[in-house]
Amino acid sequence: MSSSAGRAGSTGRAGKRRAAAAALGGACLVGIVGTAVWPAQDDGDPPPARARQYAASQACLLTGQQGVAEPEAAEVWGAMQDSSSATAGKVSSLPVIGDQSVGNAVPYANTLVARKCDVVLAAGSVQVQAVTQIAPANPAVRFLVVGEAAAGGNVTVVAPGPQTRAKVADALTKAFGALKG
Repeated sequence: MSSSAGRAGSTGRAGKRRAAAAALGGACLVGIVGTAVWPAQDDGDPPPARARQYAASQACLLTGQQGVAEPEAAEVWGAMQDSSSATAGKVSSLPVIGDQSVGNAVPYANTLVARKCDVVLAAGSVQVQAVTQIAPANPAVRFLVVGEAAAGGNVTVVAPGPQTRAKVADALTKAFGALKG
């Protein structure tokens, strides 16, 4: 009796193995047939690029410690984004960390020049003073400041007021256009 019980158990296992192999084979067959029958994807047009294509021009904003959240910087940052949308120029910002003095801000302004920013913008009195201080030593860079400063050479001044965003966007768009040609 024990020998027939042992055979029945081994036959059950073999049957389970055959059933599993058949199921696996069927699944593979369905996969192969499904792949062959599934409509091919049209390779005519590549999908649109997810990354934005930027021009070689770059504008960088020097801000106070709170960055583009500061009221003076927020308006200029919005103008920079407007101009970037119109020209594909790259825009970025760099906050002055620590002591909010001209002496501390000058190295940050020089960092933007070292980053090869074509146009350096400044918002806030300390940042404007720092940028106008380094402008004469960097004649190849254009500087755009919002506030009280002396215009001339490579420094463009936009007076703060109700049209600041539009004026900065226009000046930056013109600067980006001049860099292309």
